[in-house]
Amino acid sequence: MQRYLIFFQYIGTKFSGVAKTPVQQAVEGVTNHLENAVRGLKPVNEVLVSISSRTDTGVHALCNSAHVDILRREENPPFTEETLCLALNRHLMDQPIKIIRAHRVHKDFDARRDAVSRTYVYRLALNVGGHLGLPVTETNLCWALRDTSLNIEAMREASALLLGTHDFSSFRNKSSEMPFKNPVKTLDIVRLEPGISFSQRHFHRDVQFWELTFKCRSFLYRQVSKSSSTIKMLPPSVRRMTGALVGVGQGKLSVNHIQELLDVRDSLAFPSNLMAPPQGLFLTSVQYRDSDLEAFNSEDP
Repeated sequence: MQRYLIFFQYIGTKFSGVAKTPVQQAVEGVTNHLENAVRGLKPVNEVLVSISSRTDTGVHALCNSAHVDILRREENPPFTEETLCLALNRHLMDQPIKIIRAHRVHKDFDARRDAVSRTYVYRLALNVGGHLGLPVTETNLCWALRDTSLNIEAMREASALLLGTHDFSSFRNKSSEMPFKNPVKTLDIVRLEPGISFSQRHFHRDVQFWELTFKCRSFLYRQVSKSSSTIKMLPPSVRRMTGALVGVGQGKLSVNHIQELLDVRDSLAFPSNLMAPPQGLFLTSVQYRDSDLEAFNSEDP
């Protein structure tokens, strides 16, 4: 039995999210297709792909990750990392999903718990006459705003309030699991900077692109046990934080409102009409310690 850490990309528009869905559900999750691709390799063991980072319906990833165990028949050697990527991509050719790299890891490695940080980018497009005004290359890949400008300085001032360790209860998604999620998280990066687009350079010159980058440790290092199964180690909602910051840029919220949301620590306090739509959100990186990725190969004879 070999355990592999795989990194993969996907356009999330057609999927219910990354999580696995029941067989009878019409719209499938990305994990359904990943597991089918692994089954196409004809392993002896039951296939279970364990995702590191959950994304919702319509959200994309340039780099998500997961671990999977593969046991081949005795006459077949374990897959090399390169061969595994090529083989899985052959089975994913009809889907907007691509395996970008793989690592053989120790049998106790966990893609979710061993991740040390996750980075998300939210893409905004300004001066767009609604969704129909977007260039075809950006359809479902950004949040199209009619605004010709935003108060960038106010957004950056508000972003600085989110940096560091806070109780993000007001920015958590409402769910049945919410009471079990640790609301105290650490945001290492909240950054607003101009974005770029192929179409903007060649044709749609009036459309302005901006990118909000969030880098978050999924849990407080050394304060949450790796073996914990009750605390759900998820970052605060990037869509809620983005919506609030855009609200500041549009003048719907003040900078002080962001501090008030942090202080009140209540998800019901978040304005219901401000959450950003899913299509502008990308998970761009899941990082691990080099020692976790190199340990197997360093001991491999």
